[in-house]
Amino acid sequence: MRHTLLAATALSVAVFALPTLATADDRALMIVTSDEVQTQSMAMILGNAMRQQGTDLHILLCDAAGDLAIDDFESDEAVNTPPSNPAGQIKPEGLMQMMMGEGVGVDVCAIYLPNSDYSEDDLREGVGVAAPGPMAEMMRDPSIPVYSF
Repeated sequence: MRHTLLAATALSVAVFALPTLATADDRALMIVTSDEVQTQSMAMILGNAMRQQGTDLHILLCDAAGDLAIDDFESDEAVNTPPSNPAGQIKPEGLMQMMMGEGVGVDVCAIYLPNSDYSEDDLREGVGVAAPGPMAEMMRDPSIPVYSF
C-alpha cells in the first residue's frame, strides 16, 4: 500500500510539473504574416517565453511580416510591454534579433523575396529563406505545434 501511495504521489507531481518541463524534442513553429506591430510584437513575446521554457523555436516570416527580416527595416512604432515585463517598450524586430542570438531559427517564406524589392543580400544576418519541402515536413510533424499570427 505504501509503495502504491508513493508511486501515485510521484506520478501526480510529475503530471503537474509537465507544463513547465521541456524535453529535448520540444519544438515549435511560429508563422507570422501580420503587418500589425502589436500582433508581431505579441508573437515575439510569446515565442521568447516559449524559448525561455525550453522550446526549440523556429520562426517563419511571410507576407508583410517578412519585412522584419530586412536588415535596415525598423518598425514605425514600439509597443508597450505588459506590466509583468520591465522592458517598457519593444519593437518586434529587436526581440526577434535577440531570440536569434539565443539560437532561434528565422526564415522568410520562399516567395517573399521574389515578390518584394529585396534580395537575400538585404536579409538580416542569420535569416534564411525557407525551402518548401523541409518547412512542409515541419508543419506535418504531429509532434511540432504550429502557431500562426
